[in-house]
Amino acid sequence: MIVAGTEHTPLAWELLIKKRGSATRGIPPGKEVLSWVTNAVTLIKGDRDALLVDTFLSEEHNRELADWIASKGKRLALIYCTHGHPDHFFGLKILKDRFPGVRALARPNVVEAMRRTIEPEVVETNWRQRWPGQIPQDLIVADEIATDSFDLEGHECRIVDIGHTDTDDTTALYVPSIGLVVSGDAVYNETHPFLGESDEKGRKEWLAALDTIEALKPLAVVAGHGPFEQDGSPSHIDKTRRYIETFNFLNEVTSSPLELYERMLHLYPDRINPGSLWRAAHQAKGA
Repeated sequence: MIVAGTEHTPLAWELLIKKRGSATRGIPPGKEVLSWVTNAVTLIKGDRDALLVDTFLSEEHNRELADWIASKGKRLALIYCTHGHPDHFFGLKILKDRFPGVRALARPNVVEAMRRTIEPEVVETNWRQRWPGQIPQDLIVADEIATDSFDLEGHECRIVDIGHTDTDDTTALYVPSIGLVVSGDAVYNETHPFLGESDEKGRKEWLAALDTIEALKPLAVVAGHGPFEQDGSPSHIDKTRRYIETFNFLNEVTSSPLELYERMLHLYPDRINPGSLWRAAHQAKGA
């Protein structure tokens, strides 16, 4: 997608989307065909240089990502990581080896979350057991960026601190010249949002984060998780909001994780990754 309208060479952006297994296993039968999830990474391209927002989880997908970037004929100058979940930064070492000189950046609180995520015990007892044979051998964190923005060939790339969304300490990236918001995991596209780390307070903060993104009046919004063909519509901001509000209401009027799960599925029968909802229902009920 290319949007004109600045004195600089217009930026272009495109997505690479890869499918992987869900992190949640053992959900009730009936939705096996939807028990997967995608990750979307965004490449923003200038005349010569490019910026990548987030990476993939697995070694295979990140090597495919590196090949894809190389095919675009741009110098990968920057990688920006929106938050500290592994499916958004585990490819950093692979990409830095493939593209010498690229800078990987994240907010200081995000970098601290990354450090916790790659603690050896966490990697061995969590990530490698959830996705055996898929996690890259060498894991690194980004460098800290304390400023609120950086630029790509004269175009401002604005960091938007949005606090708790699907985890603590998350950000989005806003590129005003093309009206693009890369939401990290604040906005979901036809996929069950990961509410497994969100209590009542966290869900309230997530709703506030959506308000912050909506106030930017973006022309396009990238969701970290969605279908294979994302439409980039800002309408997914409100769809995510209504999903969380519905979850909050049904949590109040149901008595068990299974009841909450089934009533949400009745309203959202075709969303990808019901395992995310299954975990969220248990978290909400303290189970």
